Amino acid sequence: MISLEEFYIKNSGIIPEGINKEIGHFNVFKIAEFMAGKKNNAMSYSQRAYYKIGLIRGNNIAEYADKNISINRNALLFATPKIPYNWVPQDDDQSGYFCIFTDEFLLNSKSGVVLDHLPIFQPGGYPVFQLSEEDTAELDAIFKKMHKVLSTDYAYKYDMLRNYVMELIHYGQKIQPATALYSAHTALARVSSLFVELLERQFPIASPNQKLGLRTAAGYADRLSIHVNYLNKAIKINTGRTTTSIINQRIEQEAKILLKQTNWNVSEIAGCLGFKEVAHFSNFFRKQTGFSPGAYRS
Repeated sequence: MISLEEFYIKNSGIIPEGINKEIGHFNVFKIAEFMAGKKNNAMSYSQRAYYKIGLIRGNNIAEYADKNISINRNALLFATPKIPYNWVPQDDDQSGYFCIFTDEFLLNSKSGVVLDHLPIFQPGGYPVFQLSEEDTAELDAIFKKMHKVLSTDYAYKYDMLRNYVMELIHYGQKIQPATALYSAHTALARVSSLFVELLERQFPIASPNQKLGLRTAAGYADRLSIHVNYLNKAIKINTGRTTTSIINQRIEQEAKILLKQTNWNVSEIAGCLGFKEVAHFSNFFRKQTGFSPGAYRS
């Protein structure tokens, strides 16, 4: 899987300062400038550890594991870490924009959006859309705003950028076929949905006195009145991940937010997140992020 660091090393040779210590990452590029001087503009077939939305002008082929999609001129692309793909330009006349971001970038917003829960990023589809000139003009205006805002010193620019990203996502979901958005809910899909809802109800942590009630797959299964094996099966089928990994990632994300945005001490944060000992929290955080809580906060 291509990490953010590998993306920057390959394409610019410069890794943005503090990239691993940010609460989410975002960047936007002009395609013509990004591709300038590159001998091979094709993107290798691989998974990426970040999300991507692109407005692409040019003739291209999007290659997935079992399908190739030809794109003539204007296209809107949504890419998720779950679905590897290869983007092959068919001419040198490529322009437009693309942005890359992590799931934490939107989780840090007031809405706490979880990207993998949005229809546009669900596995099983091929979210590449041919656009009319009118659609292209509307989306081009959004990307231009993003590009301009990112270069400013405005204190709340990332809040603006999150709004623009959500506008792009809703634009894509609006033009995505209804059958792809609203497939029939199987029993396993419903269990997965209920688990996600139960998980998100526990956040955000707003007070040092608030305690995380559920931290294990068994705890969630018990609350949902199902066997833990059935819950694990539902989550694996619907997300491709383990129940524990999803729980741990959400706890990690909340820990990052609390470390960066509150003055609570590490012991208070550990207690809020359900850790009886600070050492257990420190070990968990280091395993998840590569940093100690103190190093991440500083």
